[in-house]
Amino acid sequence: MLTPCLSPALTKAGIKHAFFTREGGVSTGIYASLNGGQGSADEAALVAENRARMARYMGVEPGHLLSLHQVHSALCVSVETPWTRETRPEADAMASARPGLALGISTADCGPILFADPVARVVGAAHAGWKGAKGGVLEASLAAMEARGAKKSRIIAALGPMLSQTHYEVGLEFLDAFVEDGIEYAEFFCAGSRIGHPHFDLPGYITARLRKAGVGTIEQSGLCTYADEKRFYSYRRKTHRNEPDYGRMIAAIRL
Repeated sequence: MLTPCLSPALTKAGIKHAFFTREGGVSTGIYASLNGGQGSADEAALVAENRARMARYMGVEPGHLLSLHQVHSALCVSVETPWTRETRPEADAMASARPGLALGISTADCGPILFADPVARVVGAAHAGWKGAKGGVLEASLAAMEARGAKKSRIIAALGPMLSQTHYEVGLEFLDAFVEDGIEYAEFFCAGSRIGHPHFDLPGYITARLRKAGVGTIEQSGLCTYADEKRFYSYRRKTHRNEPDYGRMIAAIRL
């Protein structure tokens, strides 16, 4: 049984969406069980079945649950018609005003952001790790939605499960890269248990950039992918355990 996390704000606005967890699929082993990652080394047939289950939940055909070739960029593409796995664009965000297409972002620690302007009937989805968020993927998503009639003051931005500050240890060179952009970004770092290894607040940073951009409603899930192994995949947890690969969650939204 699928047990997605939902956004109260998007639900209230009548927008179909889901932050799918790892529960309710057919994959096994390190991929157990709802692995939606087309780029993982999991069996393709199992991933296809998992994605078909997600598509049914979203009320679309399997081929209309769309994913990108994500590269941690600031690129946002406009979606008018479905594509195949082989023809999927290389980008990290999507925006659409077309009913019947589910925009799906895959994550396993990075931030899945679902957007909607319920009045203009425009939706978007973004994969926002630190690199993409710092590079402008959030602002690119908002611009693509505005090009279709959305207004930032009406947009709902729902942040799904992602790596929390408690488990996001980084090096000083990581901190320096942010401080170079402006001293105000230092507020998203705190000291960790190891000297020279601060912890980064990814959901806080994403929220601050969305607020600065003028988004009307911003909602955090408060859920950590690393801390909750039962419900979420985590790239960092996989790395700490020296596992060969990891599953991916899907966050999806549609009109």
